[in-house]
Amino acid sequence: MKGRSFAVLGAVALAAAFSVQTAFADVALPATHQRGDITYLSGGIGSDQSSAIKSVMHRYPLTLEFVGKRGDYLADVPVRIADMHGNTLLKAQANGPFMLLHLPDGHYQVTASYDGNTLHRDVTIGSGTRAHEMFVWPT
Repeated sequence: MKGRSFAVLGAVALAAAFSVQTAFADVALPATHQRGDITYLSGGIGSDQSSAIKSVMHRYPLTLEFVGKRGDYLADVPVRIADMHGNTLLKAQANGPFMLLHLPDGHYQVTASYDGNTLHRDVTIGSGTRAHEMFVWPT
């Protein structure tokens, strides 16, 4: 009986810790936006918001990360997501070094620009898959 009580107490403590972590992450997360079939959030300025975003990355099929060559995180990055025929599905500005996106399964062209330089990535999103694309610019 004693071992069972400790197991129950351990499970309760773990659930409480997870709830506190989730509540903290949700408080610091930036607002989500909806454009057609795409839902996204962007940000990551400051350690609290950056930690909050990293804690929910696993919930999003696509993560974009924007970094300068020296490892500096970048913000104010224009992002364009198009289907493989070149039709624009999303034009938005990343308000921090991370952009997390929910989008339908498919093949996409992702373009991000910083300081006059544009980088491109082809991304495939499928059932149960996640992609993490890092854009690195010389600064």
